[in-house]
Amino acid sequence: MRQYHHDPDGLRLPIKIDNASNGEFAPIPLKKRCAEGNRVALKDADAAAQKVGQDRRSFLVGACGAASTLLSLNAVNAAAGKTGSFFEVSEAARYEPDVAEDEMSGDEFIFDVHGHYINPHGAWRDAVPEGRQPFFGMPKVQACKTAEMEGLDYLECLSGEQFVKDVFVDSDTDMMVLTFVPSGPDSEPLKIEEAEVTKQLLNSEGSGQRLLVHGRVNPNQDGDLDRMDELAEKWKVSAWKTYTQWGPKGKGFWLNDEDSGIPFLEKARALGIKNVAVHKGIPFGPQSYEHSRSDDIGIVAKMYPDLNFLVYHSGFVPGKAETAFEPGAGKDGIDALVQSLLDNEIGVNSNVYADLGSTWRMLMQDPDSAAHGMGKLLRYVGEDNVIWGTDSIWYGSPQDQIQAFRAFQISEELRDKHEYPEITPSLRAKVFGFNAVKPYGIDAGSMKQAMASDKFSKKKIAQMDEADPHFLTFGPKNRREFLAFRKADAD
Repeated sequence: MRQYHHDPDGLRLPIKIDNASNGEFAPIPLKKRCAEGNRVALKDADAAAQKVGQDRRSFLVGACGAASTLLSLNAVNAAAGKTGSFFEVSEAARYEPDVAEDEMSGDEFIFDVHGHYINPHGAWRDAVPEGRQPFFGMPKVQACKTAEMEGLDYLECLSGEQFVKDVFVDSDTDMMVLTFVPSGPDSEPLKIEEAEVTKQLLNSEGSGQRLLVHGRVNPNQDGDLDRMDELAEKWKVSAWKTYTQWGPKGKGFWLNDEDSGIPFLEKARALGIKNVAVHKGIPFGPQSYEHSRSDDIGIVAKMYPDLNFLVYHSGFVPGKAETAFEPGAGKDGIDALVQSLLDNEIGVNSNVYADLGSTWRMLMQDPDSAAHGMGKLLRYVGEDNVIWGTDSIWYGSPQDQIQAFRAFQISEELRDKHEYPEITPSLRAKVFGFNAVKPYGIDAGSMKQAMASDKFSKKKIAQMDEADPHFLTFGPKNRREFLAFRKADAD
């Protein structure tokens, strides 16, 4: 019998339905339906493993384990009347490895535009007050390491090394864009210099461009506009990343503000880096909540048709159900993005792109919200402009998000009623990677060829028969951990 380094008893499911947050929103208690889905999935996996003569852990790390989990979630969702979408998986995939591999695997070009990690030994740690536990609530976390950890050593779970393994070895991801969290220049948990080291590692030895890097800019913060020259010329960033609801005094900004947003966009244009990745949705609490909305997206997309606006999170608000779009003022969530595009006559497949980081991960827990959320983005932003993002490694390896999207389908009833598209293999391939190559100027064919024989592909192939994914999420899972993540006082 194989010995597993991670979870030898098979208590973790390959499709991770839990209440982990990316640290930008307080974790939301898991719905009873989701908890029941996890319980049933583990029970069904146990029965299926016995039927095919495997122990549960061996079963769960294979394609049949992922298929079985999705089938169990389908059954629990349907019993609860949640039928707006579902996972297209055959019952045979639960027991037959060849069928499961065919349905759970794929050869798509997967370009994830939304990745994170931190430097666990960075200078930012010097400013952490004694006793605080940033990024986690507990001092000793049995996560990416098996030995007991002391002090802040648990931060290794969010390191560049773990990022490379989770994304490029334990998932089907081909390329990723590394982005940054909102912070001042002296408190960045990952600096551009540190990101460059990982970029060079991943892009060496003929790998092409496995990793691209953003440049963080908040134009309402002193010095950030001047810093754009260095980010462009020295670090060759591929896009600008900004957070409109963040500011050094807790006050955000609009992209069309004359004293901040407009100078930022003008300089982006002048420097020739025309991708503007802007966090919209996932509000940071009530402070400057209005700036988390997407009201300004349509305005600046019309003003700057030569710039690409990559809307990170697509305006999604955790905890608020996505329903069919109805025109009207005061919209929030994805509806605010749609409304802004319509108000400013921004057509589909124009210069606005919708990123799925954290959004898909939350939507896949609710079949009805998933149908409406994805359906609206594909209908109003455009089938060529919805781009793949996972917000990993806050959620561990993105492989479960990939497998769930490979099987995702909107119900025929909602497709007919709301003009949502059918999720076909060709549409999935667009979302997974082909849509993002346009703003980032990537040749997908050349990239796929360059990466086919690099050291990361070889490592992935070499470990196929000995795969031992951890099936963990690393983001905060309760309010205490969330406050620690934000380096706030939990008391």
